[in-house]
Amino acid sequence: MSNFPPPVPRLTVLGAGPGDPELFTLKGVRVLGEADVVLYDALANNDLLGYVRPGAPQIFVGKRRGLRSYHQDEINALIVDSARQHGHVVRLKGGDPFVFGRGREEMLYAEQHGLRTDYVPGISSAVAAAGSVGIPVTHRGSSEGFQVVTATTATGELSAAVREAARSRTTTVILMGLSQLGRIVEIFSQHGQSGTPAAIVQNGTLPAARLVTGPVRELPMRAAAAGIGAPAIIIIGEVARLATADAAMPAVFSELLSYAEVA
Repeated sequence: MSNFPPPVPRLTVLGAGPGDPELFTLKGVRVLGEADVVLYDALANNDLLGYVRPGAPQIFVGKRRGLRSYHQDEINALIVDSARQHGHVVRLKGGDPFVFGRGREEMLYAEQHGLRTDYVPGISSAVAAAGSVGIPVTHRGSSEGFQVVTATTATGELSAAVREAARSRTTTVILMGLSQLGRIVEIFSQHGQSGTPAAIVQNGTLPAARLVTGPVRELPMRAAAAGIGAPAIIIIGEVARLATADAAMPAVFSELLSYAEVA
């Protein structure tokens, strides 16, 4: 009979940040080192798994083309089963788990099944990806606030929050919106924002980052011409004019198009 006490089943929901592994938090490093098992998503940089102690299982549960995707109810069950078997489960999620990341949803399920839970924030791509190409979500004289919305509901439909955002003149950051780009442009145009400055940032904060800018009405054409793909964020508002070229990141700005071209 073992003299060791049984593992305490618990869950830590941990934000992996926007992509650049150097933007991961010190607390996140410690938590990964304490994990008995790690469940990680596709948007979490794999370099972070180097902080996991040797021997701790690492299970990919994200969505990636060509690989099996887990449904949310399967992930919830896996969290509970893994915690009961191993002890401390760390759920590593891209960005911040509480910004359209289902982090609290997973914690509530775990709590209902007797697990202790904790949350460690991560830097959200909603702010960091924009900032990485010189776009602040607020800027004196241009934007006194910002809103972050998801483009797609749980059923795959366009979120009503997009139409609400189009009525505002504050900065709008849209996550998971590339597949709905045509409808987004249509709605913002219906609300008089076809000429509003906008930008799309793909793989923000990473060396492979790419950027297109232009008025809202031109976004689909420019994104298609540049081959922009997911993961990407859409930024709509006057602050998009502030995107600046950085000689240290030429890949980011190779697709930068000036507003003058369509003025």
